[in-house]
Amino acid sequence: MKTIAWITDIHFDHLTPDEIGRFIRNLEDTQPDVVLIGGDTATAQRIQSDLEMIAEILQRPIYFVLGNHDFYGGSIAATYGALKVISQQSNWLHWLPASGVVTLTERVGLIGHGCFADGRLGRAEQSQILFNDYFHIDEFVRVGQKQRFALMNELGNQAAAMVRKALSEAVEQYPTLYLLTHVPPFREACWYEGRITHDEFLPHLSCKAVGDVLLEIMAAHPECNLTVLCGHTHGSGEAQMLPNLKTITGGAVYGNPQLQPLLYID
Repeated sequence: MKTIAWITDIHFDHLTPDEIGRFIRNLEDTQPDVVLIGGDTATAQRIQSDLEMIAEILQRPIYFVLGNHDFYGGSIAATYGALKVISQQSNWLHWLPASGVVTLTERVGLIGHGCFADGRLGRAEQSQILFNDYFHIDEFVRVGQKQRFALMNELGNQAAAMVRKALSEAVEQYPTLYLLTHVPPFREACWYEGRITHDEFLPHLSCKAVGDVLLEIMAAHPECNLTVLCGHTHGSGEAQMLPNLKTITGGAVYGNPQLQPLLYID
């Protein structure tokens, strides 16, 4: 039996060093075999140092993806590049998009990608909501308002292509799979304050392109079970999308990071 600790949306940039230390000690006290970090750990300027600090304290395998806040004050491309390098150099840190299919046990595999809201659900391009992403991530600042949704579509397509490749391999190897992501892939996984997010916000909080890939592949492989672990909306909830496809959305509060319920696998 292995114990997996899952954390998401911990936003260390909203905490003091003492608060960060207490949180990591609480995480260490769970004695996990594996740690999953589901994005929004910090901001672009400090994401690398914060992940390295967690790894130095825990000294356990840590598999992570990036969330939208992890790019704030920088670019998506540069942050991807930096995190790919440190995951290659570290004994403990593993950036999942570069890791392919990970073996957790003989029967359980792990894949992951942080994804990005692709603007396709809810009111889509008619939404008038403006997220901070569009003013604090270099790629969005450069394209401006007119090309914003085109960029969101492309980022969603890129994530979907990578998930398709990894999941297509994984379903042939393991009867049980976990997908770690940041952005919910389904409307039904966009929980906020006990209900599904309003259509005005959905385009900015979900990645339909990835959801479509998951539904397609898992419908074709009923012998395999997939659990999606996501975050981003700061609301917790579960949704059963297919008999063999479940999503769990982790809750979060700025300034008070939470440990999600432990996962136990054979």
